[in-house]
Amino acid sequence: MFSFPLTGLGEQYDWATFEDGLKLAKENNKPMMLVIHKTWCGACKALKPKFAASEEILKLSSDFVMVNVEDDEEPEGSQFQPDGGYIPRILFLNSDGVVQPDLINTLGNPQYKFFYSNALMVTEAMKSALKALGGSRNDEL
Repeated sequence: MFSFPLTGLGEQYDWATFEDGLKLAKENNKPMMLVIHKTWCGACKALKPKFAASEEILKLSSDFVMVNVEDDEEPEGSQFQPDGGYIPRILFLNSDGVVQPDLINTLGNPQYKFFYSNALMVTEAMKSALKALGGSRNDEL
C-alpha cells in the first residue's frame, strides 16, 4: 500500500503514516490502530518480534488502518498520551481520527492502560476495538 520504513513490527502489515492513516480511516470508515514506539526503547524492542510473528494480529489488522510512529513521528497532543507518555503505547482511533480512551489493555497493568507487552494483549484489545467501533469481523467476535 505504502512505501514505509521497516520498524521491526512486521513488513507484512499495510502500514500507513499517521497523516495518511487519518485519511484512509475516514475514506474507508475503518478504525485506526496507532502503535507509538521508540528506536531506543527496550520494551518496544521486546514487543516488536511478538507483534511481527502474530498471525492473529495480522488477521485482525485487515479491519484497521494500521499506523506505527517511531521517535519524532509521534503525533503531538495530550489525546495521544491519555495516561502518560510511556512507550510502547497502542491507541485506537475511530474513523474520524478521535482517540478512544476507553479502549485499553484489560490484561495489563491498570496504571499503564495503553502499554502492551505481548501478542495476546494486542489481539484482545483489537477485538474489543472492533466490537466498539465496528468492522467486518464484528459478528465473529
